This record gives sequence, C-alpha cells and structure tokens, in this order.
Amino acid sequence: MALEIERRFLVRGVQWRGHVLRQTTIRQGYLVTEAQGLTLRVRLARPLQGAETATLTLKAPVPRQQAAAAAAPAGQPLARLEFEYPIPTADGEDLLALGDHRLIKTRYDLDLAGGDWVLDVFGGVNAPLVVAEVELDRVDCPVHPPVWCVQDITGRRDLSNAALARRPLSDWPEEARQALLAEVS
Repeated sequence: MALEIERRFLVRGVQWRGHVLRQTTIRQGYLVTEAQGLTLRVRLARPLQGAETATLTLKAPVPRQQAAAAAAPAGQPLARLEFEYPIPTADGEDLLALGDHRLIKTRYDLDLAGGDWVLDVFGGVNAPLVVAEVELDRVDCPVHPPVWCVQDITGRRDLSNAALARRPLSDWPEEARQALLAEVS
C-alpha cells in the first residue's frame, strides 16, 4: 500500500534559497475533490532543465483500521494513501483542461536533512503563499524544521493544494487572507 506521510509549514523570508537543489514549474488540476479527503489530481511538471512530464495521482484517507496510527494531531505528520502514475503529457494536458480547479506553483527540492523536503511558491491567485513540506518514512519520524518554517499547517484542509485549487487565497475574505499572510511577514 502506497502511503504518503508528510508535515507542512508556512514559510517566511528567503533563507530557504540557499538549500535549493532543483526547480520545477507545476500546473495541476483536480478532477475529483471530496470533503472526506479523496482527490484525483493531474499534474504537469516542467523542470528548469528537461522535458515536461505528466502524472495522475489518487489520494485517499487511510482505512479506518489504520487511522489511529495515521492521525495528524498538532505536531504530527499527516498520512494518506497515495497512488501516482505517469501518463502521456498530451493526456495530462487534456485532463488538466477538464478540471475546473487548478493551481500553479514553482517547486524547489531542498537539501535539508530528516526527510524529502520541498518548498512550493504558489503563483497566480494563490500568490504570495509559500509552503514547505517534508515527506517522511514513518509517522513517528522526528522533524526539525528550519527557522524559516514559521507555522505547522499539517492537517489544515483550507491550505491543502486541493483546497487552494477550489478556493484560492485571492477568494478568501480580506481579513482571513491578511491574517494568514501576517504570520509570514
């Protein structure tokens, strides 16, 4: 069973730039998003150098018998089932056009210890949001976020990629948007 285990953080400043290994422009759209956490996503990714690729990804909650071990209380990773498959780029373009909910971002792979770290700089209607994520091998892996990771947003559904595609930051009430951005100013 494919399991994604991650922690997510709001980012302040640009100190992270010294840790960049790779840069990729991502366009993604959601074909299915359910309140219970099931999503079907298409992603087109173009590295700074190299050819564009396309993937189809299904994410789902962990089955009930495993849910206790995968819960995301404050300061704990979020675990979900994740099934990801490469698809032809032309199919990815066609599927992206079908989705009503899309987002764009630039992803940076980082050279930080303690898991696979990436940082997403959102563009378009979700700018200027910046989020760092670390994928872990186990739910109980300790995480030591860098100082520029200013708030743990693991489990905040309103800041998931699927939620930001459905209801981008620009559509948030001004007070809510300003409160979020004040945390990273």
